[in-house]
Amino acid sequence: MKNYLFKFLIILILFSQPVVAVENVLLYAAASTRNAITEVTNLFNKENPAIKVKVSFASSSTLATQINAGAPAHVYISANPKWMDYLQKRHLIINESRHDLLQNKIVLIAPSDSLMTVEMTKEFDLSKKLKGKLCLGEPSHVPVGIYAKQALISLGWWQNIKSQIVGTKDVRAALVFVERGECDAGIVYSTDASVSKKIKILANFSEDTHKPIIYPISTLASAPKAATTFVQYLSSAQAQEIFKKYGFSTKQ
Repeated sequence: MKNYLFKFLIILILFSQPVVAVENVLLYAAASTRNAITEVTNLFNKENPAIKVKVSFASSSTLATQINAGAPAHVYISANPKWMDYLQKRHLIINESRHDLLQNKIVLIAPSDSLMTVEMTKEFDLSKKLKGKLCLGEPSHVPVGIYAKQALISLGWWQNIKSQIVGTKDVRAALVFVERGECDAGIVYSTDASVSKKIKILANFSEDTHKPIIYPISTLASAPKAATTFVQYLSSAQAQEIFKKYGFSTKQ
């Protein structure tokens, strides 16, 4: 009888505890932020049990078009201003919340066993060095591909190399193709190159060969108040240190 009474009291105590409502925040983030954002959101969720941030990663262009089509995102991080402008013109973001969060660089990479060497000059012809393909984000709309095309044009390499280019859905796809040796070389963000042991960096593109690589962030019109709390957290000392660890420059 005492055992039954004890069990009854335990159940009564458990069910009498207040239920804490958890607010869900859905973040749409550029593929190149995957490692850093995953670590930041895990830390945020641990420190803020009343808020649960979930993340969807893809190319900035893919995410922006999904949001425009009605995807239930609350926060958006783009790898370039173009796609944030796209949403702003459609009145889908909270204008006052928009600000620049991060900066990045682009690099030329090859498989780790590659013997290729390059010279980052207008006299150099990359197309003659490549036996196969050059992988980069689809230059018509994927941010890393847009920046890559600008750099290739600036160096005078574009016309000769464009027939060898493989456009990918996002920067991580370009990285994987190079890791597998399916492309002789690729152009990716320096932050993506830094997380792979299967590639080597052949050269860094000078920042004057392309527009600044800036990552704007904004809450969306349908965002709950918890989304603002999360966005503010991304500017905290803890979050900024994580971004720096993965090679991003911060805009703070």
